[in-house]
Amino acid sequence: MVATPILHHLHILTLLLICSCSMHASANTTTAVPCLPDQASALLHLKHSFTHANLPSWRAGKDCCHWEGVACDAASGRVISLNLSNIDATIHRVDTALLNLTSLKSLSLTTTRISEGLSTLSKLPSLNTLELHGLSSSDLVGPELSSIGDIRQLTSLHLEGYDFSRSQPSWIGNLTGLAHLRMHGCSFAGPVPDQIGTLAKLTLLDLENCNYTGQSVPSWIGNLTRLTTLSIQGCRHSGSIPSAIANLTRLEVIRLGNNSLVGKIPQSLFAFPALKVLSLKNNQLSGHLEDIPFPLYSSLSTVEINDNQLTGHIPKSILQLKHLEYLNLESNRLSGTIKLSPFWRLERLFFLSLSNNKLSIADEEGADVLKSLPNIYQIHLASCNLTKFPGSLRYLDKVSVLDLSSNQINDVIPSWVWENWKDQLESLNLSRNMFTALEKFPSLVHMPRLTALDLSFNRLQGSIPIPVTAVSGNVLDYSNNNFSSILPDFGRYIRSFYLNLSKNKLNGYVPSSICSASHLNILDLSYNNFSGSLPSCLIGSGKLTVLKLRENQFNGTFPENIREECKFRTIDLNRNQIEGELPRALLNCQDLELLDIGNNQVRGSFPSWLDILPKLRVLVLRSNQLNGTIRDLDGDHGTTNQFPSLQILCLASNRFYGHLPKGWFNKFKAMMENVNEEGRVLGYYTNTTHGFYQDTVTITLKGSDLIFTKILTTFKAIDFSNNSFDGHFPESIGNLVSLHGVNMSSNNFTGQMPSSFSNLSQLESLDLSWNRISGEIPQVLTSLTSLAWLNLSYNNLVGRIPQGNQFLSFPNSSFEGNVGLCGNPLSKQCETTDSTASSALAPPEPYNLWQDRLDAILLFTFVGLGFGVGFASAITFRMFCHIKGLDCKQCNKEV
Repeated sequence: MVATPILHHLHILTLLLICSCSMHASANTTTAVPCLPDQASALLHLKHSFTHANLPSWRAGKDCCHWEGVACDAASGRVISLNLSNIDATIHRVDTALLNLTSLKSLSLTTTRISEGLSTLSKLPSLNTLELHGLSSSDLVGPELSSIGDIRQLTSLHLEGYDFSRSQPSWIGNLTGLAHLRMHGCSFAGPVPDQIGTLAKLTLLDLENCNYTGQSVPSWIGNLTRLTTLSIQGCRHSGSIPSAIANLTRLEVIRLGNNSLVGKIPQSLFAFPALKVLSLKNNQLSGHLEDIPFPLYSSLSTVEINDNQLTGHIPKSILQLKHLEYLNLESNRLSGTIKLSPFWRLERLFFLSLSNNKLSIADEEGADVLKSLPNIYQIHLASCNLTKFPGSLRYLDKVSVLDLSSNQINDVIPSWVWENWKDQLESLNLSRNMFTALEKFPSLVHMPRLTALDLSFNRLQGSIPIPVTAVSGNVLDYSNNNFSSILPDFGRYIRSFYLNLSKNKLNGYVPSSICSASHLNILDLSYNNFSGSLPSCLIGSGKLTVLKLRENQFNGTFPENIREECKFRTIDLNRNQIEGELPRALLNCQDLELLDIGNNQVRGSFPSWLDILPKLRVLVLRSNQLNGTIRDLDGDHGTTNQFPSLQILCLASNRFYGHLPKGWFNKFKAMMENVNEEGRVLGYYTNTTHGFYQDTVTITLKGSDLIFTKILTTFKAIDFSNNSFDGHFPESIGNLVSLHGVNMSSNNFTGQMPSSFSNLSQLESLDLSWNRISGEIPQVLTSLTSLAWLNLSYNNLVGRIPQGNQFLSFPNSSFEGNVGLCGNPLSKQCETTDSTASSALAPPEPYNLWQDRLDAILLFTFVGLGFGVGFASAITFRMFCHIKGLDCKQCNKEV
């Protein structure tokens, strides 16, 4: 009976506790206030003003606070942020519906096509952050964009991709409240606007990849004394870092990388008490690094001064930066011998790069190494004169990236590399050393996070190592070693998109399991001893973009199982034993850029049907058994767009004969374009240490077989040598104005050299030797000032060899075998006319003899000035002689 009231109270307490917990849980799950109806209505009205808007989440009846690009205040349900920069919609004008979003603080727009309405933004009372994305061709650089200067309450402005070359944005000076200013990828008519230097409240200034005149960092930088972040990167600045930067004592971040700055690094940069990040990478800064003070009290956490011209030793003071996390000194001229143990005492260090200097690293293992080890993730010690694998690395248990490439390590790769780091290792580069073996490397090693393994250019033997990884699309480069075998089922474990086994000692059949490598995109098996039929599964996989099998012993015919969804961009089968005809299924490879089947036993006629491949740039058919005549391309399918991208065509050493069609060269449009640019390199970006996988090609130029390991899209050449072509050269060859190399040697061409050769202003190599060309060498060929190699030997040419410009530099061998040629550099001199001959019999007058010698002196003196300046100077001097009454006949002699 007594217990009853107690139990009653306990029940009440329990209920109260449950209610309290329930209320607490309810409070924790309370959602934010949903979007207000007027806000949703304004956004929908704004959406209707867009053209081709793809905004599926912007639907009536749904909470607008969850729409794409929209953020609301949780307490009021009002829109405070609107990001339309990445939305798939076309906006021609800023609609006034935006004015209903009275709480809007942040707005991001892509203004490429907006022609009006930006002035509306000045009427948004709460707007303080504005981000506008345009293009370099944007017309929004006049009054429309200048209206941004009326939004006086702005504290943050980000402009990206605008062309101000016609109208400087001086209106930026009106935004006196700006704290953050970012301008990325903008162009200016003159220097960056001086008005920026008047924005006294700026704490962040970020100029990236901008294009403007002005050689140095603007001196008004020193006026912005409130700056905590200064970033001027990729703006092509030269000159030195201005001394006025010493005024910016509040700086926490300095980024002046990717410019062309010269001179020494100001010591004042290291005196800023709050400085945490110093990035001066990719400049031309010089001076001794040990001259730069690194005070003990410095708060520097990032030092990024790589890719400069800094010299001297690494100062001890840099090893006393207790907050240092990221240190990149690579690609300078630093020297001396250093130990690694002082770096391991930097407890916060997670990134270290000393690569590509003149340093020598002396590694040591001792008790002090084990005392305090940083959580270092990346170590780059390429080209550091290492002769053995640094033993102290084994005590670092969190390494994910290690680069020891380009050293002289003559040792085995220690087993603790994959035993200690197998769970976190992402990239391992041990290329260009003298490693001989992998210690205790099992046939399969589980390395789940591995993305890149580069063991190329070593002396490794035995079986190809196979890492089993969970990461698809990784990179394996085992090229240039002595590997002799590979597991038959290795393809089951390969998840690479890039696999390079070239230049090893692999032989036998290619294991069929390679076709089960589902992610493989680039495969290079070149320069081995593989034999058997060309693996049809590789040709018909529909996955590969690059297949390089050159310099093996593959035989049989070219497989015809090329799928309609063919992705090939490169097929290189040079120097094998492939026979038969090329399959027309190659037409399925619409992205094909390079086809090299040279040095095989391919038969048939010229594959003119390849001319419809729109991207084909390089076609090498040399040293096969192709025969027949070259037909006019128009006869095949009546189109005028044949071989539209072809830049290199090699038909050398086949059995072609007959005349070339009169207008045949008019079909090669890419060779007819006179492009004054560097062009791009044919190849593909990879995650290899080389960064870029390049196509290669071998053609005969300048009398030798040249291997081009880097093919520029602007390089153009044709090689028809060692065939039986006859008849005259088509005059249309002169339309290929961008040709760099022409080889028509060892054929039966007749007739005269076409004067249209003079149109080939970029020609560097011309070989017409061993033909039946007659007539004189056209004098106009002396205009080819880029011509560095000429071979016209063993023809039927007659007359005087042209004199002038490049022809003065060609040797006797360029013209030998033409009995009718005379003049320099041949020993046979040209016959003179009767009048000249009779005068030549008389002894020369002293004055005439002096004048002849003067001519020779003029020639050799002024040639040294260059052909343009020298020739003009010689003519001027001779005019002076004439004015002074010298013999006109002597003054008018040829130089």
